[in-house]
Amino acid sequence: MKKFFVLLSLITCINGFSQPGIGMFGKNPIINLENFDKQRVHWGYYLGFNSYDFKFDYIEPDKDIEVQSTTGFNVGLIGNLRIMEYLDLRFEPGLYYAQRNLVYPNIEDPFDRLREVKSTYINFPLLLKFSSKRIGNIRPYIVGGISESMNLGSNYKAKDDNYNERFRMQKMTTNYEVGFGIDLYFEYFKFSPSIRGIFGLNDELIRDNTPDSPWTGNVDSMKTRGVFINFAFH
Repeated sequence: MKKFFVLLSLITCINGFSQPGIGMFGKNPIINLENFDKQRVHWGYYLGFNSYDFKFDYIEPDKDIEVQSTTGFNVGLIGNLRIMEYLDLRFEPGLYYAQRNLVYPNIEDPFDRLREVKSTYINFPLLLKFSSKRIGNIRPYIVGGISESMNLGSNYKAKDDNYNERFRMQKMTTNYEVGFGIDLYFEYFKFSPSIRGIFGLNDELIRDNTPDSPWTGNVDSMKTRGVFINFAFH
């Protein structure tokens, strides 16, 4: 919820600047970077925050595994290819730090009940950006596409499992991503705050060596989902 309040506050500020007579977002603003979006290719970078989660499906109905999300950090690059006036193709490779704490309600021992899942993802999204008509120095857009993530903290090669305090995941994950944002044109650069959801398509869990493991035995699938708030500069 904190992330949504941050974005809401940002939109409120933008709306305030958009009132008649206020600065470059007023009723008759000075148009900044008028030909910026006509470039065939341009580059940028982004910084942001993430909140990762897991979606669990079970073999037999049981108590849900509780996922406690924490706030992580994103940083990456942007390559933008203009296809037509309102459509762009984007490649946004980035590094994402995240942690999820899993609480297993059926395990009594407080130490075994908790598993900290720390992940460092290298994410490779290929996205389509659909922009609206530019109004002064503001241009809203929506974005969507697919991504491939490499989890550097997956422990996928480890022979030990949860019985040895080792939580294991698949190294590669395929996802789809959807989101929206606003391009704001300043005198020397373009600033683009956005919010995006990511949804894993494949099961990421590596089962324990013991089939009836209390950590993995009843899990049919475990898929990533999450929310990103990014601040891009072009």
